[in-house]
Amino acid sequence: MTSLITAPFRFLKWLFGRLFSLMDAGRRIAVNLFFLGLIAGAVVLAVLSGRSDVKPKSVLVLAPEGPMVEEMPKGLRDTAFAQLQGDGPKGVLLRDWVEGLEKAARDERIDRVLLVLDQFEGAGLPTLREAAAAIETFKASGKQVVAWGANFDQRQYYLAAHASKVYLHPMGAVMIEGIGRQRNYYKDALDRLGIKANLVRVGQFKSAGEPFVANAPSKEALEAEAHVYDAIWKLYMSGIEKARKLPEGAITSGIDALPGSLVAARGNAAKLALDGKLVDEIRTFEDLRQSLIREVGKDEKAKTFRQANLRTFLADVRKPVVGERVAIVVAQGEIGDGTAPAGRIGGRSTAKMIREAADDKAVKAIVLRVNSPGGSAFGSELIRDQLELARRAGKPVVVSMGDVAASGGYWISMSSDRVIADPATITGSIGVFGMLPTAEGLMAKLSVNTGGHATTWLADAYDVRKPLDPRVTELVQSVIGNIYAEFTGKTAAARRMDVAKVDAVAQGRIWTGQQALGHGLVDQVGGLQDAVASARQLAKAGDKELPFRYVGREPSKFEALVDLFASRIGARVGDAMQEQAPLAGLLMADPASREVAADLHWLGDLLAGRKAFDAVVHCLCRPAI
Repeated sequence: MTSLITAPFRFLKWLFGRLFSLMDAGRRIAVNLFFLGLIAGAVVLAVLSGRSDVKPKSVLVLAPEGPMVEEMPKGLRDTAFAQLQGDGPKGVLLRDWVEGLEKAARDERIDRVLLVLDQFEGAGLPTLREAAAAIETFKASGKQVVAWGANFDQRQYYLAAHASKVYLHPMGAVMIEGIGRQRNYYKDALDRLGIKANLVRVGQFKSAGEPFVANAPSKEALEAEAHVYDAIWKLYMSGIEKARKLPEGAITSGIDALPGSLVAARGNAAKLALDGKLVDEIRTFEDLRQSLIREVGKDEKAKTFRQANLRTFLADVRKPVVGERVAIVVAQGEIGDGTAPAGRIGGRSTAKMIREAADDKAVKAIVLRVNSPGGSAFGSELIRDQLELARRAGKPVVVSMGDVAASGGYWISMSSDRVIADPATITGSIGVFGMLPTAEGLMAKLSVNTGGHATTWLADAYDVRKPLDPRVTELVQSVIGNIYAEFTGKTAAARRMDVAKVDAVAQGRIWTGQQALGHGLVDQVGGLQDAVASARQLAKAGDKELPFRYVGREPSKFEALVDLFASRIGARVGDAMQEQAPLAGLLMADPASREVAADLHWLGDLLAGRKAFDAVVHCLCRPAI
């Protein structure tokens, strides 16, 4: 009887087992076929990339999508998450932009360059200045650069202004606004929640933690920002006025007169830009396209003018760098303690790259390209110490500062033979802070009480549910004071300055690269090319001009294909998510909403205990423009 009852269950178990096995086999076959397809695609891509697609009298089209960066994240996970979060394209490498324009200037097949900047998300002014310098280098070859835009924001326009001709769509505009930054201040909001930030810091101008303990910026914070932002804005305006051959003060006058002048132009922003000599002609892209077909010839297959994009052109002309060389190590992003993927800074992983460059006999000098607002003091010291070891091993080190090299970004720049900053680089911020948030007020609001036994006062001295023990504050203040003394002491030794003099220009205050030069914090102003030239000089290579190569493995063609596939899938999923939750997508697309989310997520990590107390050398600043 029992067997008759259990037989149907045994049959169902067998049936579902068979079905599961078939489904699992089908899944594995599908996955294998998918990856075989990717491999086949990568092979085809490799074969095609070996063929020259650059025809004589071609236009090199530079149409960057996303921001311009020093280094891009690599790997499927980073790409997929970026797409799911709506971050869009990964961006364009500054090094590719510069190399492409330099090589195009000498390549007889390239007739001219076309800049299409509608999807360009910009960069800090130092990066824009280097990109614009590459445009000027190309123009010096006698070839023309044409820029077209449906609209130009002020970052896009900085590059467009350096073109030989600037064209604007009839319904477009040039939007030059100036520099301004509004920060969120959370004291009242945290008080309502019953959360106290407990900020501990050293440095009169170290304002990074102010948003959590105040409702408005301090006098010192406003003074420091005004001093830096006003200087950067002058550099921006002078760069455009020189490129467009406008009188000094033309940008300021145009902004001041904007309400009346736009009314006089009957609301036609394109005509206003033309009258102000910000653009040369008003024309549609189709009109420009037909003009280029007549001037350079038609690609019958593509049904448009003969052209090559940056990736195709570089794949055709780039040659591997072998033998003796200068190694460039990129330090971009916030500084952590351990390992980090490309596009971020890990104390251990970045130090490892420096060590590998120092151990390589073919490397004759090292350039550290810094674009970082700082982060962990410990991670920063790991990198600085490794640079010092490289110098002791006989490898000259030159630091090239990009958009930001402040706080921890300055710390890692100290062990070098020469420090070069762009005039618009944000640097300095030599100061330290720590934060120990507590939520005793929140516990009271929830009517939750705490109690228990501890063997020493220190065992539960810092419990987020209780008021902070004053002795803990005293301990943390001592630690932070010691790290500040280390920071200023190492700076004084590196810059051959008196500690008191360093302290006078430190105190957490930010400076532009030009201002930092006046205070002795950097050796000269210039860009990455100047840093490479300096490294060559220090390497004493004689008449031999050493080539340079970036440290770190570039993605293979197969990885590039997989990344492309992941990006497209991620974009589709992201679109679908926003269709289902349009309000959430709208909120995450808003920069102010993202800033609030980032600030409170950081504080939440501290409250949840996921991050132990640490001294932070971070300016929480961002590139201006």
